[in-house]
Amino acid sequence: MKTDLKIKEDILAELEWQPNVDEMQIDVFVKDGIVTLKGTVDSYAKKMTAENAAQNVYGVKAVVEDIEIKYNTGKVKTDTEIAKAVIDTLKWNSSVPEKSIKIKVEDAWVYLAGVVPWEYQKNAAKKAVQKLHGIEGVINNIVIKPTLNPIEVQSRISKAFERSAKLEAKKIKVEVTGHTVKLTGTVHSVAEKDEARKAAFLAPGVTRVENNLLVDYHPEYA
Repeated sequence: MKTDLKIKEDILAELEWQPNVDEMQIDVFVKDGIVTLKGTVDSYAKKMTAENAAQNVYGVKAVVEDIEIKYNTGKVKTDTEIAKAVIDTLKWNSSVPEKSIKIKVEDAWVYLAGVVPWEYQKNAAKKAVQKLHGIEGVINNIVIKPTLNPIEVQSRISKAFERSAKLEAKKIKVEVTGHTVKLTGTVHSVAEKDEARKAAFLAPGVTRVENNLLVDYHPEYA
């Protein structure tokens, strides 16, 4: 099992690898595999990049994100300007049915609502918006409209796991109740656990994933 010092070194290396993040702006603290990120960045996108980089490092059990956003420009965008930028961004994103998305902006926080048939559309909306300059954060309240019955959803998820080179499908059990998917079994890293969650969310009609997968560390994956 990795030591906290080794985990910290790997996170710093991962941050250094990210082209849009200055690793010198981020302080990394690790205790018992739990990572705390502190520091200041000039965009919400950089904040999320740092968090994702830490989550992808082998040996990390959890990430506590305490990074602040301070924009460098003297002019702060108004909520109206941010709202217009959100509308334009979603309009030009082919993965997002922009007519189905409702937008609210308050104190530079963007709230997304509406109904879409696919989880990737919900995620694409948030990813597109979180790159915008001037925002403090994104609350994604978009709802997934069910389109398949539970048995069909379970079959699709299991087949997706079997196709994935990153997952050992035989070690993951999928249960579907209503619109909720429950994952149990073992994976080799936090990144694989998150990959399984993402794969489950790609099934149409899934609105919730209970990710109970256990991370089973092995030296050969370190």
